[in-house]
Amino acid sequence: MPASSSATDAGALLAALQHGDSFFPSGAIAFSWGLETLRADGAVAAADDVERFIAGQLAGRWATLDRPALLAAHRRAAAPDEVAAVDAELEALALARETREGSRRAGAALLGVHERLGTPGAAAYRQRVRAGSAPGHLAIVQGMMWRAAGLGETAAAAASAHALCTGQLGAALRLGLIGHVEAQRILAALRPEICRILAEPPPPVGAWRAFTPAADIAVMRHETATVRLFAN
Repeated sequence: MPASSSATDAGALLAALQHGDSFFPSGAIAFSWGLETLRADGAVAAADDVERFIAGQLAGRWATLDRPALLAAHRRAAAPDEVAAVDAELEALALARETREGSRRAGAALLGVHERLGTPGAAAYRQRVRAGSAPGHLAIVQGMMWRAAGLGETAAAAASAHALCTGQLGAALRLGLIGHVEAQRILAALRPEICRILAEPPPPVGAWRAFTPAADIAVMRHETATVRLFAN
């Protein structure tokens, strides 16, 4: 393999590692996506429960809604009006208010970081979001910004899945459900499922869907909790 090709591959890998890393200030640390409520209920009480919860999020929402939205935004990044239309589609499918607002908050945080980094397109789309002409959901921002940062479709989707897993594992750690070694075991155990999803073509716009009822109900109930560590 030519040295230039190896350097290009290494650069793409480094970009994916940077943007998918929990060290990147994306604001994801503020969200548990229902895990905090399920822990309080006793429905998630051990490492195996955490693994099942995250696997359910991957299969029931990420694979069928967030991933295809990310890829649609990635492919349309040069056409902001088309990206905004996809963004609006995602808004319509986020039925739980808390999930919808959480996705918008996470997207706004990520977009703000990319504007400060000078990522092409970040400032313009952030202005659109501030004007109310686009909701700025997380998957949309990931697709646009990660393409601008040099990530291809597969790398961007893999980074998104990794970020989802590490974000929820981080929440589980802070809630005392698992330890660091268990978190790594769960992350490795989920890898085959992520690879299986990445190998499949995404559903087209119009066929997107999400079905994570336990998490959605938990997110809705979160605001009534007496003690809350996370935003949802």
